[in-house]
Amino acid sequence: MAKALVVYTTRTGETQKIGELIAEGIRISGHEATLASDKEIKKTSDLEGYDAYVFGSATYHGDLMQGMKTLLFLAEKAQLDGKIGAAFGAFGWSGEAPGRIYGTMENIFKMKMVKEPLMLKSSSLGGGLQMAQDYGRQVAKTMASS
Repeated sequence: MAKALVVYTTRTGETQKIGELIAEGIRISGHEATLASDKEIKKTSDLEGYDAYVFGSATYHGDLMQGMKTLLFLAEKAQLDGKIGAAFGAFGWSGEAPGRIYGTMENIFKMKMVKEPLMLKSSSLGGGLQMAQDYGRQVAKTMASS
């Protein structure tokens, strides 16, 4: 059974809800998923032992939140190259954060990325619940095929 780490940074709780649904999609697919806030990841050893990493942040004032920036600097030291990666985030009027996380994971960390980043205004609007679970299933499918 493969293991995924889903880490989120949130301001209003919506990105956390999306992360929970992604983790649920991974678990439904028969894999293990650990959900953590950016505040719970304090050292590179907290990132060890996973086959996939899913990072998410809300977009706030056109950028990702500071907690995710800090996590990405830490993750850069964790030797994640070749691991499976995915990115997600909630947004109000713009949605830059998931793309920036995705680009960092793909181009700087050299991770094997799952399709495009997941961007949702809310987990409860417009099929968001299903889209988030499906994104988790896609992460699980990529883990199973690696």
